[in-house]
Amino acid sequence: MIIGNVVGNVWATRKNDSLTGLKLMIVQRLDVCSNETKESFVAADLVGAGIGERVLVATGSAARQSAEMQNTLVDATIIGIIDEVDVPDES
Repeated sequence: MIIGNVVGNVWATRKNDSLTGLKLMIVQRLDVCSNETKESFVAADLVGAGIGERVLVATGSAARQSAEMQNTLVDATIIGIIDEVDVPDES
């Protein structure tokens, strides 16, 4: 799973039928240990995340494990909105 920040939306009027009704969001991957941002990618949103929220993303075949995502052409799905991340200081 990946932790990331939602930074935008994607609209596509022409798309595969399996994507109809899905909310597509742009997520920027976050390294929570160094607080560095990494690459951005598109993820289907199942939990109603909004821009600026920190989210948990499932990728690969795990992104299609819920009932509403089977037979859908996605490789990243937002599965949670994160309230808090606790990374103990290593010093």
